[in-house]
Amino acid sequence: MTNISWAAGQWTNDPADVRETPDGLRVTAREGSDAWRITSYGFVHDSEHALLAAFEQESAMEVRFRLDFAGQFDQAGIFVRVDEENWIKAGVELSDGMESLGAVVTRGSSDWSLSPVPDWAGEWVTIRASRSGNALTVRARVDAEPWRLVRVAPLAADAAVQAGLFCCAPTRDGFTVLFSGWRKTPADESLHPDA
Repeated sequence: MTNISWAAGQWTNDPADVRETPDGLRVTAREGSDAWRITSYGFVHDSEHALLAAFEQESAMEVRFRLDFAGQFDQAGIFVRVDEENWIKAGVELSDGMESLGAVVTRGSSDWSLSPVPDWAGEWVTIRASRSGNALTVRARVDAEPWRLVRVAPLAADAAVQAGLFCCAPTRDGFTVLFSGWRKTPADESLHPDA
């Protein structure tokens, strides 16, 4: 396991504020920030705040943050980017008043999946993206729980990919996320723990 320095990444879009503290990296999102392409809503938003570094084949990346959301669609987690039309974001989002674990996979147009996790409120959440072969496997957990499988999505083995932490605040000003960890590890050995 290798910790990634906050200084090793580059922002896709500058947040309203970024502060390194003894606890980690505090990132304040700009109101209206989001990542989405076309599906159902008809718009394209590429104003997310994602701090990205190179994401090599046969490796995994993890992001850890405190779940403390209050506004509709507040979101944080991991962002995996090939280009402006091909990317994946996965993490926790406050949707219709409830914390939900989910992912958006975008290949020209976005899709969206969510699963409620209201018991995760106030906890430290880790999102893990593992890149192996032609796939990206996303898992998540709070510190006291085992990993949960969130999504398996296609990702070309030869693609140049960047990944790292992200947050967005589509509906409000002042949303701040405390990220306490960003690290690389070997890729998951298999899709299922007992395989």
